[in-house]
Amino acid sequence: MKTSILKPAAFIALVVSGLGFSSSSVLSADLKVALAAEPTSMDPHYQNLTINNSFSTQVYNALVLQDVNQNLIPGLALSWKPVDENTWEFNLRPGVKFHNGATFGAEDVVATMQRAANVPNSPSSFATFIKGKTFEVVDNLTLHVSTEKPYPFTPNDMSRISIIDSAFVDATTEDFNTGKVAFGTGPFTLTKWLPGDLLEIKRNDTYWGASSEWDNIVIRPIKDGTTRTAALISGDVDFIERVPPSDLPTVEGREGLSVFKSVSNRLLYVTLHMTDNPIKPFVTDLNDNPIASPFQDIRVRQAVSLAINRQAIADRVMDGLSAPAGQFSPKGYIGYSKNLAADNYDPERAKELMAQAGYGNGFKLTMHGPAGRYTNDTRILEAIAQMLSRIGIETSVETMPASVFFKRFARGGVDKTPEFTAAMSGYANGSGEPSHPLRIFIHTKQKDRGYGPGNRNGYSNSEVDTLIEDGRASMDVASGEKAFIKATEIAMQEYALVPIHHEIATWAARDGIAYEHGALDSTFLHYIRTQK
Repeated sequence: MKTSILKPAAFIALVVSGLGFSSSSVLSADLKVALAAEPTSMDPHYQNLTINNSFSTQVYNALVLQDVNQNLIPGLALSWKPVDENTWEFNLRPGVKFHNGATFGAEDVVATMQRAANVPNSPSSFATFIKGKTFEVVDNLTLHVSTEKPYPFTPNDMSRISIIDSAFVDATTEDFNTGKVAFGTGPFTLTKWLPGDLLEIKRNDTYWGASSEWDNIVIRPIKDGTTRTAALISGDVDFIERVPPSDLPTVEGREGLSVFKSVSNRLLYVTLHMTDNPIKPFVTDLNDNPIASPFQDIRVRQAVSLAINRQAIADRVMDGLSAPAGQFSPKGYIGYSKNLAADNYDPERAKELMAQAGYGNGFKLTMHGPAGRYTNDTRILEAIAQMLSRIGIETSVETMPASVFFKRFARGGVDKTPEFTAAMSGYANGSGEPSHPLRIFIHTKQKDRGYGPGNRNGYSNSEVDTLIEDGRASMDVASGEKAFIKATEIAMQEYALVPIHHEIATWAARDGIAYEHGALDSTFLHYIRTQK
């Protein structure tokens, strides 16, 4: 018997041939894009999720926008400044129209903040950016935003909330999903959403900013990376994100295609449940009896970290397109601590820690994650499962579409609590300020104050909470960053989560198309342009 193994390039060629596509170098007025995942909703306030947020920037605007390197730039606010230690003044852009013809003004901002903080059944709320702030209309084009304590990051927070027409303050998520009320002020209008199939947006010819070169953009979610690559090579799409590392040499060497790369602040991490309320079915003893989470013990969390060979994942799974991580931020980025490094691979020490914690015989674990959301995510999960199994944690993997995973990850358990015991997810600092990951993932969950909406494992440390809150209350940004770095160091040393690596982001397009890229690995469609 002979066994044949298709190399990635051969498989791509087979897919292209089998689909019957023909490539073309002629650019049309419409752009066809393949993304690795699709939004979970057209409601810009439903879920604070990267794919949702990046898409929302096409249909909506925030008061403050960000460039590709997360510098704050004017959006629906022309300017902003502190008028006292607790109050910021935003001067709004005149003459802006929503897609339905309504005129934008300060009342729309107030209504938006009211709605965005209180969307029913939100798996990950935007309330964290709104809680503790009051919004006062000075006049139709002037707004004051006040906080109880000095707070330097109000403009950053205002870059996270898409502004809607105040007429739709009581609209449901379904109203947005059907397009009934999906009227923003952004560069495109929503024309069609068929979940799992396609998204279509049309150029807003009355947009206040730079107009898009494309009449329409058709977005197709293709979660499999090699299939995305095949679609680009065939000419079925013009632009793709997240080129699989194994496909990259083929794409880079192929005439008629261009590749774009960027070191990103996208962190892949593992979260481990740290409470026994409730006991979950995904961790059992060796006889399959459910047990309280072993990850309540820091020694077991450390063992997991030491069991993961991050460099092997970078070399063999990511083909060099990742860097082992020991904290949220990569070197040179906001919030980075020089005192933290990725744990070295040490399975023998991991076994010792397991024995010390009373788990010398091991236990069984099911680890969950999204399929196709992050580069090689399923392969990474499978590699981690093998590594954990070698230290006695018999690990199986369950993956699912990203839209399903994130809902279950956030609120799929008892009483709408996080469902999983161990899960792999990703994070990129979309706000451009150093307290963001700490208040989302690390601070003790306090829904009424907007803290910990992404804290899905029950981690809690009062010292860390105080450092986060004090840093966020200091108008001295440098002093605040020191507090955030100290909080990061404590949390990472306690394995509040287990960092894996930072991704190197990739995109590819047909020749004649340019893409402006920077710190974020998300795809922002309005930055796709024709090459000049």
